[in-house]
Amino acid sequence: MSSGKIIKDFLHKDIIDIQLLLCLALKQKKEQLFANPSYELTKKELNKLNKLIKDRNNGKPYAYLSGSKGFYHLDFQVSSDTLIPRPETELLIDIAIDLFKPNQAIEAIDLGTGSGIIAITLADKCPEWRISASDKSINALKIAKKNATKDIKFYHSSWFDELTGKTFDLIVTNPPYLAENDSHLEDLKYEPIEAMVSGKDGLDDIREIIKNAPNYLNEGGYLLLEHSDRKQKEIVELLKDSFINIKTYQDLNGLDRAILAELR
Repeated sequence: MSSGKIIKDFLHKDIIDIQLLLCLALKQKKEQLFANPSYELTKKELNKLNKLIKDRNNGKPYAYLSGSKGFYHLDFQVSSDTLIPRPETELLIDIAIDLFKPNQAIEAIDLGTGSGIIAITLADKCPEWRISASDKSINALKIAKKNATKDIKFYHSSWFDELTGKTFDLIVTNPPYLAENDSHLEDLKYEPIEAMVSGKDGLDDIREIIKNAPNYLNEGGYLLLEHSDRKQKEIVELLKDSFINIKTYQDLNGLDRAILAELR
């Protein structure tokens, strides 16, 4: 049953992401929208579009509406149980693949993998690496396993809790690093708060990782982590007891974003 509304009625309206939302509602590509501007939506399609518009206007990220998000050179399934992949985190991939040769048979783990973006991207870029990934969220691990394209060992673990006896050449992590009262949280209300907030100063999880990482690193192993742009100096100080050759990195926006440290 037709709705009396055609594609052209929406294309020029001032609606957030309207072209993308039309593509979702009609299951079409952008090129098809512009090639058929007089296409009349069915009532079912119009209802779906109106719901998408309402959710987007309320601040729900497009990635959660579409169920996917691109990261590095791959596309990943995402849900409200996982953070939305962000370009800043691609910096960790660049740093990691500069550390070792792609054909080296190293052991690496992505702690708090979420949708699996770091582990899966590294496994795809460096097929000889033996990659593991962990998360304390069962639902996040389900998403990561669906996204996996290579052989990755997945662990249901809160940081190192279920990794006793295992050691790695590289531990990489994008842990929660926002403070409880961080001003950014209002804009992130649809994303899982447990994957973002880490105590009053945002460093609780990073402290735990830095404290325990030496027990899970091989000789000459590395810890690589993403962090808040406001906390780099504090994290460098935390690392100095057990790590050497501490290097800091900025993201594409010129903000402090990552630290690499070698086991002392």
